Amino acid sequence: MQKIAELVKKASNLMDVIAGWGIAAIMALVVVNVLLRVFFNSPILGVYEYVGYLTAGVIAFSIAYCALQNAHIAIEFIFEKIPFKIRRIIYIISGIIIVLFLLFLSVQLVVYAVNVMSSGEVSPTAKMPFYPFIFMSALGLFVLSLIELIKIIKGAGQECQQK
Repeated sequence: MQKIAELVKKASNLMDVIAGWGIAAIMALVVVNVLLRVFFNSPILGVYEYVGYLTAGVIAFSIAYCALQNAHIAIEFIFEKIPFKIRRIIYIISGIIIVLFLLFLSVQLVVYAVNVMSSGEVSPTAKMPFYPFIFMSALGLFVLSLIELIKIIKGAGQECQQK
């Protein structure tokens, strides 16, 4: 179990680094587009699409690392007043629901990406296939589901820590 957890953690870290480079690419693309528009009156065609797809990839690849760091917003003021045993049961049940939902989303995104890929659908302006970004979203949600599953198994959720 420890090896799997380490592998998922490394994958999450790598995906977060890729997401960081995606943010840098978005910034560079926007700056270059503005400069080309202002100085040469010749903007990059499809920059809106590129930025949108890159942003989707950045979010998909960074969300798992955010969960790994427990950096998501949590409302705990009511949860802390519940007895430890009940808190633990709620944490496990909600965790299982979250994992199943994320796995379902991942599978459905893969099915959708395959359908888009087989149809040959591309973006309107840049004529770029967007199924790779759908696959990226599926991968991000799958890694997120693995992180949530590991949290349940290890009991690592701070919500369950006895005070």
